[in-house]
Amino acid sequence: MRIRQSTSLVILFLLCAVPIAAQGGRGGVATGGHHILYGDVRIDTNEPIGGKPVAIDVILFNEYGNTISRQKVSGNGRYRFIDLADGRYYVVVEFENAEVTRFNVDFSSPVKTDQQQDIELQSANLSAAAKASFISAADKYDRPGKNTSNFEKATQAAQNKNYDQAISLFQRIVESDPADFPAWNELGTLYFIQKNYAEAEKAYAQAIAKHPDYVVALVSLGRLRIAQKNFDGAIEVLGQAVKVQPSSAQANYFLGEAYLQIKKGSLAVGYLNEAIKLDPMGMADAHLRLGALYNAVGLKEKAAAEYEEFLKKRPDDPEKEKLRAYISANKKP
Repeated sequence: MRIRQSTSLVILFLLCAVPIAAQGGRGGVATGGHHILYGDVRIDTNEPIGGKPVAIDVILFNEYGNTISRQKVSGNGRYRFIDLADGRYYVVVEFENAEVTRFNVDFSSPVKTDQQQDIELQSANLSAAAKASFISAADKYDRPGKNTSNFEKATQAAQNKNYDQAISLFQRIVESDPADFPAWNELGTLYFIQKNYAEAEKAYAQAIAKHPDYVVALVSLGRLRIAQKNFDGAIEVLGQAVKVQPSSAQANYFLGEAYLQIKKGSLAVGYLNEAIKLDPMGMADAHLRLGALYNAVGLKEKAAAEYEEFLKKRPDDPEKEKLRAYISANKKP
């Protein structure tokens, strides 16, 4: 897999802050923005793989792991994410629900940026992903034709930030089929975006009730409870998520964060380090959390080492000068 990048800059200084989806950006709200990310998808075959036409999912996440948008792209097509607020993102490419590759995108600058990231895939990678897709098969849900149509419409409405319309459509789905756990989870996420935490909790709980080992909903509920400062409740569901899927970087990261919040740093360290191990680039912020922990207990050399590792992955971070000054002052020769 190869990623080809080109960037064109248009001077456009914005005078207002633009919020994005729940927990978007480092502090929950991003400013400036209206960036565009796009690219061509090139696959070295047009032949069906695993008996199905070649089509991939290109999924955009913010740095906290929240899904911002998802697009299905046919072989040799193009993806395009528009109106992106300032911040850092990562893109995951999936085939048959199995991850093929991922890459990071940095829109930290307040200057409008149109960034091109082309994706080139080998058929061998897709074939391997198709074979691995049985891992997530338990999370698939076969819904009736009408509900399938409504699910697609709701997803599109959510991508266009028509949240009320998306909520209404997902409500129709779960009313007609209460067992549709992915629809419950999507409904919870929309309520979360709107900061309707009570309804979000109910929807996530329904998803988990229908599918107790649904890691997506367990992590979503854990993040919601962290936002509400219900850290013990977050640890309960995130612990279950890690038990069900130890390879989930997000579950490990947020479980570590929840333990940090109740001042159980010795437990947090293991999960944060595991998140980094599982997803070194996507979970780079775990280095910051570890650095802050070590600094708080006086282990400044260890904190400096974490900040140094963070800057290796995010060399253009807005706080880079402060971090470098800390490293310089505390790293032993």
